[in-house]
Amino acid sequence: MADKDDDKHLPEPEEPQEREGAPEPEAAPEPVPQPEPVPQPEKEPEPEREPEAEEEPSGERDTPGIAASAAGAPPAPPAEPRRRMKAALWPPRLSRGQLVVAVLLFSLGLALAIQVRSTNDHDQLRGARQEDLVRILDELDSRQQRLQQEKTQLDQSLAQLENSSNQAKEAQEQTRQKAADLGILAGTVKATGPGIVLTIDDPQGQVKADMLLDTLQELRAAGAEAIQINDVRVVAGTYFTDVASGGVQIDGKNVAQPFRFTVVGNPQDLTPALNIPGGVVRSLEKQQARATITQQQKVVVDALATPKPLQYGKPAAK
Repeated sequence: MADKDDDKHLPEPEEPQEREGAPEPEAAPEPVPQPEPVPQPEKEPEPEREPEAEEEPSGERDTPGIAASAAGAPPAPPAEPRRRMKAALWPPRLSRGQLVVAVLLFSLGLALAIQVRSTNDHDQLRGARQEDLVRILDELDSRQQRLQQEKTQLDQSLAQLENSSNQAKEAQEQTRQKAADLGILAGTVKATGPGIVLTIDDPQGQVKADMLLDTLQELRAAGAEAIQINDVRVVAGTYFTDVASGGVQIDGKNVAQPFRFTVVGNPQDLTPALNIPGGVVRSLEKQQARATITQQQKVVVDALATPKPLQYGKPAAK
């Protein structure tokens, strides 16, 4: 009890006096107690859902990019590399070296094409029989011999003119002989000698002017000196035309079937030339026509051609 009384008589602590003008110290905020976190049960992760493709309006068409997205495929790469490639390729920028290489490659390709084409032209001879090849070689040898004989004759004529005591008379004789030869070629005189007769029967009417012209060219190449087709003399200016109503005209004259070629020349050269593989006889057979060749020791070409005066050509002065 004494202690309690003593406490009553103790002086109370004096409150500090506020100084005038001094700011009062702010009271520190009391800490707010934080509630303890409540542990929650762990949840299983939900499976990721694929993004659903947005529905397009009914009026629009599906594009490849949207279709790929809807199918789950990766999106298309950006168009930037394409623009770069396009810009690098166009417009073309050719250097001098590239241009030279391009020209060389073009020349090489052209040479190869020509070589292949020329090789294909000989395929017909590759498939020929040995007999046909031997015949072709014989024909070439005959042509070479004929040309050599002509050269020899010309050399002899020149030697006679140079060594003759009466050169004027010799020149006159050679001129007369040359005129007779030119008359045969021009069709103004008759011709006779060994040769062949080629008869073409065409019941289907398939033989045209171009085939007759090919036959004539083959005979000339084989050494024919005078040619007559039916009653028309063949000369340098002879031409063939097809008639609209059917048939063929030679130098403006209608020629009826069968076509009969009377040819003066060496039969041993003329016959193989017509029978070579892919030649005249084979071509006529493809058109359902029949060609008959008859060799004779003496044929007569008696049809004559009317010479036409030259309108433009004149002898050239030396």
